[in-house]
Amino acid sequence: MGAESRSSAMAQAIPQMRPAAAMTAADTPQDVAPVSTPVLAGLLAATDAAAMLSAGAIAVWSFRAEAWHVPALIVLLGSLLGFNLLQLSGSHGLTPRGRGKHGLAGMALAWGAAMTAMAGLAAMADTASPHWLGSWAVGGFVLLAAARLGLDWKIRRWRAQGRLDQRVAIVGCGPIAQRLIRHFNVHPQSAPRIVGVYDDQADGSQARCMGHPIRGTVDDLVRDSRRLRIDAVIVAVPPAADWRLAATLNKLSLTPVDVRLCAGEFGVQLGPVDSSQIGGLTMLNVMDRPLRDWRAIAKEVEDRVLAALILLLISPVLAAVAIAIRIETPGPVLFKQKRYGLNNQLIEVLKFRSMYHHKSDANAEQLTRRNDPRVTRVGAFIRRTSLDELPQFFNVLRGEMSIVGPRPHATAAKAGAVLYQDAVRYYDARHRMKPGITGWAQVNGWRGETETIEQIERRVEHDLYYIENWSIALDLWIILRTVFGGFMGRHAY
Repeated sequence: MGAESRSSAMAQAIPQMRPAAAMTAADTPQDVAPVSTPVLAGLLAATDAAAMLSAGAIAVWSFRAEAWHVPALIVLLGSLLGFNLLQLSGSHGLTPRGRGKHGLAGMALAWGAAMTAMAGLAAMADTASPHWLGSWAVGGFVLLAAARLGLDWKIRRWRAQGRLDQRVAIVGCGPIAQRLIRHFNVHPQSAPRIVGVYDDQADGSQARCMGHPIRGTVDDLVRDSRRLRIDAVIVAVPPAADWRLAATLNKLSLTPVDVRLCAGEFGVQLGPVDSSQIGGLTMLNVMDRPLRDWRAIAKEVEDRVLAALILLLISPVLAAVAIAIRIETPGPVLFKQKRYGLNNQLIEVLKFRSMYHHKSDANAEQLTRRNDPRVTRVGAFIRRTSLDELPQFFNVLRGEMSIVGPRPHATAAKAGAVLYQDAVRYYDARHRMKPGITGWAQVNGWRGETETIEQIERRVEHDLYYIENWSIALDLWIILRTVFGGFMGRHAY
């Protein structure tokens, strides 16, 4: 296929408008945590339900000390009706930048309609009391309004910190990309924040595309996605250049970002795909982050709660292992090793020291083998039983690891004489999730020494299966298999 043509006439025909908010590298640090608007909307809905029920319960308790059963039922029905009216009116919706779609007026209208219906129901049930019903109506409105005002205050702070901005990078600077950026420029209120444009085919003399800097090639984008906070990548290249599109998507599959294909005015045949909207335009969903919104929160809660409980339960074991290590050989009890974590970021993994201190291999340039002379007697035991991994629950509490996930590998780990990342083509794709203390590969027997490339290939295959099929149920199943048989391994030395 020929290189994508760039029509100068088309570029001249596009009016020069104020570019949608562009960003410099300094504006997009990796450690600025984004705030998910779907999660915010869900929290607002939950807060509304709690506000209506709480106001009703207080009103019934305050004014109906006796015969409270019917008013309590009315409160329950009224809260359910009010919640659905708020939902139907769109009062639980938020824009991509966190603005409420409907303010206090829409909320007041929905709540007033629910209270009117409940007043009629209370009159028919012969339990009409202006005291408790009026208290509920006023109290419910105050709590609902307070929730919205509080969220609005918090949203303003998050917006000032840039945590509500959707940061996107655009691949391509031809006609499709120009039409895309032009639309974003015309609709800046709903447009995402553009980090930059990347294009393998760009002329070296071309520094900008529609007012946005061309930061380099797709390889540079992969690097920047590990250094900066990029939420989504929009691929705006013609599908006719199938070789270029395939190469781009293969490279982006190694990064934990959403990948969207802007098809322009033509269709592409990718099989069944979902779609989403960015800046008011429909994009094809090519790839999604493995964990996002409520799934990410569920995984985080699972990790922190279980890690705290497990550390409490195994504290005697931790103390016993630490004492045994200290008695046998001089040196620190813990061994710290740099390994690859989420998005290829280096983390410091904690383990009980299993080797003589002066023979420790911080980079794991030589994997342990059977009867390894570097390993102590206590070390051999805790390695066979995986007790050396227990301090990693502290890594989980620190947010660097998960209980279940792809095992973190040392930076110089090899299969035979070949580095892991060179042995497996899509090796980095396993870093799209936090590494785990145990994982799908480990409970299926793929742990310990890797003498051949086939062994690391099988590990990576199991890791990618886990990433694509993650669920809390799968995590619990892996934890159970680890507890009842996954600690011991014939390949662990």
